[in-house]
Amino acid sequence: SVSPTLFPSLSFCLFPSSSQTPLPPVIHFALHQSPHPIHQFTSIGNIIGSGIFVSPKGVMENASSVGLALIVWIVTGIITAIGALCYAELGVTIPKSGGDYSYVKDIFGGLAGFLRLWIAVLVIYPTNQAVIALTFSNYVLQPLFPTCFPPESGLRLLAAICLLLLTWVNCSSVRWATRVQDVFTAGKLLALALIIIMGIVQICKGEYYWLEPAHAFEPFQEYDVGLIALAFLQGSFAYGGWNFLNYVTEELVDPYVNLPRAIFISIPLVTFVYVFANIAYVTAMSPQELLASNAVAVTFGEKLLGVMSWIMPISVALSTFGGVNGSLFTSSRLFFAGAREGHLPSLLAMIHVKRCTPIPALLFTCLSTLLMLCTSDMYTLINYVGFINYLFYGVTVAGQIVLRIKEPNLHRPIRISLAWPVIYLLFWAFLLIFSLYSEPVVCGLGMAIMLTGVPVYFLGVYWDNKPECFNTFMTYLGQKFCVVVYPGETKGSEETGSGEEGEELKEARAPLSQDDGEAEKSAADC
Repeated sequence: SVSPTLFPSLSFCLFPSSSQTPLPPVIHFALHQSPHPIHQFTSIGNIIGSGIFVSPKGVMENASSVGLALIVWIVTGIITAIGALCYAELGVTIPKSGGDYSYVKDIFGGLAGFLRLWIAVLVIYPTNQAVIALTFSNYVLQPLFPTCFPPESGLRLLAAICLLLLTWVNCSSVRWATRVQDVFTAGKLLALALIIIMGIVQICKGEYYWLEPAHAFEPFQEYDVGLIALAFLQGSFAYGGWNFLNYVTEELVDPYVNLPRAIFISIPLVTFVYVFANIAYVTAMSPQELLASNAVAVTFGEKLLGVMSWIMPISVALSTFGGVNGSLFTSSRLFFAGAREGHLPSLLAMIHVKRCTPIPALLFTCLSTLLMLCTSDMYTLINYVGFINYLFYGVTVAGQIVLRIKEPNLHRPIRISLAWPVIYLLFWAFLLIFSLYSEPVVCGLGMAIMLTGVPVYFLGVYWDNKPECFNTFMTYLGQKFCVVVYPGETKGSEETGSGEEGEELKEARAPLSQDDGEAEKSAADC
C-alpha cells in the first residue's frame, strides 16, 4: 500500500488550487511520445465513429421522411462547421487545452467553467460511452436474434462487460490502450467503405426509389417541429468530436494554420461520408425497414452482402469497441485539466505508482457509465447528452460575442464575422426550445443534474477554509485503494525548483522506504 505521507497534496484539499501542476506522465506519453503528431486530419478520425451506425434510425424516426432526414444530415454538418469556425477563433485567442471548458471559465468565470466540467464528468462522457457500448452489444447480438430484438438484459450485460474489460486494459497499460485503438480503428473504415460502395452500386442498378423527389418527402408520420429538433439532436451525436482539436490546442502543430484548415477539410468530408452512407441505407431499405431495425448496418448487410453479411456486424462491433476504448482514454485529459484548475478532486489526477495510468479517473468514468446502462434505449440517451452538449456549445459561442465586447483590442489571429455566431445562436435557440418542448423530462433532467453542480462548486471550490478532515478522507482512501500518487514535477524542475511544492515533495520523500522510493521514482520518470 501507499503511505498517506507519500506526497504533500494529501493534506491539501479535495480541490487543489495550483494551476502549475505538470502534465501527468500517462497523458504526456499519449501526447508527446505518440509516433503520430496531432494535426488537422486527426479530427476526421475523431468525428467519424459509432454515431453513423446508430443515429440514422433516430434521425429518420424524427424527421418523418427520407428527404427531410437527408436535409437534417446536411444542415447539421453546416451548423457544425459554423460552430467550429467560432471555436477556431476562441482556440487561437485563448490558446489553452481544455476546449470549451477553458473558454467558458475564462470568459464567464469559475462557476460557469465548473458547471461545464461537472456536466461533462457526470453526463456527457458517461452517456457517450454508454451509447457506444450499447451499440457494440447491439451489433454483436442482433445476428443471433434475426427475427426479433435482442433482450434488453443481454444488451446491458454485454455493454457492461465491454466497458469493464476496456477499463481494465486502460488501467493496466497505456501502450495496451493505444494498441487497442490502432487495431480497432480499421473496423469503422471498413464498414463505412462497404456501405458507401454498395450504395453506389445500388444507384447504378437503378435502386433509388426513395431518393426520387416524388417519394423522398412522402411522410410516414405527420411533420412536427419538436420532432425535427430531436432529429437534429440525433444527427449532432454522429458529428461529436468536431471540437476535439480545441481540447489539444497546446499540442496542435501550427494551430493558427491547422485549426481553420481542419474545419474546411474534415467537416465537409465527414458530412459527405454521412450523407452518402444514409443514401446507401435507403437504396437497400425502405424507411419502415430502417425504423424496424435495431442495427441498421446489419440489416443493410443482410440485404446486399448475402453470405458475406457477417462482415458488417463484425466491422461495426470492432469500431464501437475501439470507440469505447478511445473515450475512456481521452477522458483523463479533461479530468486533469479540471484538477489543475482546482475544479475536481486531486484524486482524479493521480496515477498508479508503477503503471502510470490514471486509475481513479478511469474507475470513476466506468462507474458513471455503468449507471447510465440502467436503460438500453440509446435514442433517449442521445437526446439527453445532445441537449446538454448543445446547451454549452451555445454558451461558448455566446462567450465569443461577450469577449468581442469586453476586450475588442485582444489579439485574434483568426477573426470571423459576428454573423456566424449569431446564426449559430439562432439555430441553438430553436434546437433547445423545441427539444425541451418535445422531451421535457429527458432534457429537464439534464439541466437539473447540471444545476446540482452549483452547491458542489461553493462547497468544494469556493470554500477555502474547509476542515482538514474534509480535505483528506477521499484522497487518503483513494490512494490506499488504487495505489496511486499525484504526478511529481519533471526531473529538471525537481533539480532546479525552489518553490514551496518542490520542498514539500522532498520532505514527503524523506521517510519513504527504499521500495516505496523506487515506486514513486517509477511514477515520476515513466
